[in-house]
Amino acid sequence: MNTDYSFKIYTSTAQLPLNWDDVAISTVFLSKKYLEVLEKSSPDNMICHFIGIFEKETLVGISLSQFLNLNKLTSFGERDQCIKTAVRNIVFRNFGSQVLVLGNNMLTGQNCYALSDSIDKKKAMKALYFATTELKKIFKSKGVTIHITTYKDFSEEEIKNFAIPEFENDYQFSTQPNMVFYINENWKSEQDYIDSLSKKYRDQYKRARKRATDIQKRKLNLEDIISLEDTIYELYFHVAKNAPFNTFFLPKNHFRIFKEIFKDKFLFYGYFIGEKLIGFNTLIKNGAIMDTYFLGYDDSIQREKMLYLNMLYDMIAYSINKGFKEIVFARTALEIKSSVGAKPIKMFGLIAHSNALVNPYMSKIFKYLEPESIWQQRNPFKYI
Repeated sequence: MNTDYSFKIYTSTAQLPLNWDDVAISTVFLSKKYLEVLEKSSPDNMICHFIGIFEKETLVGISLSQFLNLNKLTSFGERDQCIKTAVRNIVFRNFGSQVLVLGNNMLTGQNCYALSDSIDKKKAMKALYFATTELKKIFKSKGVTIHITTYKDFSEEEIKNFAIPEFENDYQFSTQPNMVFYINENWKSEQDYIDSLSKKYRDQYKRARKRATDIQKRKLNLEDIISLEDTIYELYFHVAKNAPFNTFFLPKNHFRIFKEIFKDKFLFYGYFIGEKLIGFNTLIKNGAIMDTYFLGYDDSIQREKMLYLNMLYDMIAYSINKGFKEIVFARTALEIKSSVGAKPIKMFGLIAHSNALVNPYMSKIFKYLEPESIWQQRNPFKYI
């Protein structure tokens, strides 16, 4: 292999080098703990591999791959019933049902790799390319042909690391943006945030809070999550299957496993009317960053009580009070997230089809794979 770096592929967290977490310091989503969550409770149609990049015997880079078998899904999302959606489903079923993702398909943001400071990034991407090639061989030996290979989600600066000959035939795409909320260093409380809003958006805040006066928010511990697991899953699944597009569904035990492993770094908030759970959201502490995770709600109550908007305000209030620097709100629901102050960050990726006849048309095919989102960016603050 013509590269300065070698690689090893692991199928279990028990196999990982002892110093794995020393390289994973940039994100909790490549840590052993998080990979253990995936190992114990990944979606039924997903198989994970963990990649170590080495300079001689020294671990200098790590990466995550996720294989997705889309044929195992009964639905790709039920919200948008139109011709384009039908075409997209046909394309996936027939030309792209077996997908290899380098990165994390369950999250938004650069959770594909972490590298030591001393590493040559382009040479590391070359090693990652060869590791991907080896993964395809592993799957082929098991009778599985990878149709689509994709690397996600990178900033404008990070995607430049892939400007090497190995990726010259991959189509570079831009997906829906990552919505990130930057916390003003002068804000010390939720009231500081409210005071920074223009009148229109202060009124929105007041209206949302007034609608939800009979809802109680509670932080749930592991025992609560276990006892409410069936209801939690129903609320999650309702939201997930009504999304514009889906490539996986979480297993029922996912939140329980996450709480068991991450403890206080995984926050689970339930929203109740009386003793009835009508919604929930989850947060993950990722250094100075607060990452939003999955949520669920009863849609009829959500609309009436403006529950989703109240959840966003609650996430902002908590993060300000606890001294976090930013909140990753991820993609989807772009306009409502911008209405509370989140900013769109453009994300890039690479995608290639295994069929040499299909791959040149990837730019045309991609528009069917990525749902279009038309939205208007809002600015809720008095001063930009």
